[in-house]
Amino acid sequence: MNLPPYDTFPNLSGDNILLREILHDEIKDIVEISRYDAIPAKNVAEAVEMQEKINQNYKDGQCIHWGIADKTTNAIVGTCGYYRGLVEGEGELGCILLPQFKGQGFMTAAIQLAINFGLNEIGLKRVFAITTQQNGKAIKLLERLGFVKIADKEEGEIEYELALSCT
Repeated sequence: MNLPPYDTFPNLSGDNILLREILHDEIKDIVEISRYDAIPAKNVAEAVEMQEKINQNYKDGQCIHWGIADKTTNAIVGTCGYYRGLVEGEGELGCILLPQFKGQGFMTAAIQLAINFGLNEIGLKRVFAITTQQNGKAIKLLERLGFVKIADKEEGEIEYELALSCT
């Protein structure tokens, strides 16, 4: 296992996106998608505090959180990463996109890069994601990328796991 933190924060490059570290001055632009333990930020101060917690979790080897940057503008359009389970050889993928960038392929590319990093660089044996039954777009994305539903959870949540034979 090759757990965070790394000597250099891993930047991952796709055709139209870059997964990279979120800079402090960019947090104000992503307040509406800033979350910590699924609790949304209400303002810039809370978003900054949440990002500081995420950065500390990264330093503690518990997560890796990327900003999804549009390669043409370098602007952060969303976030994704692994937020739980790394020390057990598992990674819970989480992702969120600013509304104006949905449907443009950013999330598909980001999740593919994150999956490859998790399996090939971290050495994860299991990749999973939890979403709600109401989030049809996330379900379609996960299924398109080779995830299969494995459990119905509390409060309308469902768990998906990457079928490793599909990667």
